Amino acid sequence: MDEGKTAPPAQATWRHDFGSAAGARAAGMRAACGTPALVLGASYVGFGAFVHQAGFDLWQGLGSTTLGWALPGQIALVEIFAIGGSLLAAAIAVGLANARLLPMVLTLMPILRQGDAATRPRLAHYLSAHFIALTGWANAMQRCPEMVPAQRLPYFLGFTTVIWLSTVLATALGFHLVGVLPAPVTLGLVFLNPLYFMLLFVADLARKERGIALVLGAVLGPLLHMVSPDWGLLMTGLIGGSIAFLIVERGRH
Repeated sequence: MDEGKTAPPAQATWRHDFGSAAGARAAGMRAACGTPALVLGASYVGFGAFVHQAGFDLWQGLGSTTLGWALPGQIALVEIFAIGGSLLAAAIAVGLANARLLPMVLTLMPILRQGDAATRPRLAHYLSAHFIALTGWANAMQRCPEMVPAQRLPYFLGFTTVIWLSTVLATALGFHLVGVLPAPVTLGLVFLNPLYFMLLFVADLARKERGIALVLGAVLGPLLHMVSPDWGLLMTGLIGGSIAFLIVERGRH
């Protein structure tokens, strides 16, 4: 190479390149068709049964899943209104149950916006944030950083659209299964999704920051629950996550 000339920057190579936005969207849909849709759908079968048993109608359950789409918050909402609680109490309960979604949005949206932040309307990113929940967030955090930037959001939307539709259908199914399956079975299905989410990250323990956070959560969770059953889970996330962050940051310097 002639002196005085600089070599062009090497083009980044990505582990996942689907060729186009449409290809990425199709790949996301295929990835969701299987365990993610089945497990999350099974959880919402339990939610649909819970809605029926709490005395609400099908359209209220479907509205909750369509617009709310955060199972812990939806359960809290149904429970509060079922016992005659006030709108303020319901709002506080749902807000606390869904507080976990804020750090999910803050960590995932910068990854999804890379590659098209300047061309795609900002409103599209705000609407996309509605689909950030446990399953979609975990999948995207594992796969999207190694994906062509412009294909990340289409992949995420393809994945989450499938699992969102599966939960809407499962809510209706669970509502109509009341009386067919034993109540403990239908309500127990609600806990499948947290177990699946935990297994996703157990398989990802090779990443130091996630491994530290999981270990700290497993140790602190039971201890802080004994200190305060009402606030133990929130304290575990705040304290364990902060310690894990400080340990990783210190190791980088």
